[in-house]
Amino acid sequence: MIKVNNNIEINENELKFDFVRSSGPGGQNVNKVSTAAQLRFDIFASSSLSGEIKDRLKSFAGNKITKEGILIIEAKRYRTQEANRQDAIARLIELIDKSSHKPKKRIKTKPTADSNRKRIEAKKKISEKKKLRKFVE
Repeated sequence: MIKVNNNIEINENELKFDFVRSSGPGGQNVNKVSTAAQLRFDIFASSSLSGEIKDRLKSFAGNKITKEGILIIEAKRYRTQEANRQDAIARLIELIDKSSHKPKKRIKTKPTADSNRKRIEAKKKISEKKKLRKFVE
């Protein structure tokens, strides 16, 4: 089990890894060894996430999600498979943790009387400046 936060744990069986050749550091080794990790996580089939978290995760992940609802995270920062695997898991945990927090509802406020007065004074100054530019006959 992978612990995301106090309330959420993900079963490791829900994660699927593929290792592919990566660009980046490694010299000639890059052309021979598949070190980049592709983590695949089926959001909608996951039993450890609530529907609310799944919806927020879908919006946070953006174009990392396929039409089928599979989240793909590609990690190729490091030269070893294991380091890239851990990096992909860390990024998944960060995404899920971010989507587990409910966004604060914005409370609409009215502008203060002083800010309204300043805004109107500024508009009057600009208006006066433009009036002075007019051609006088």
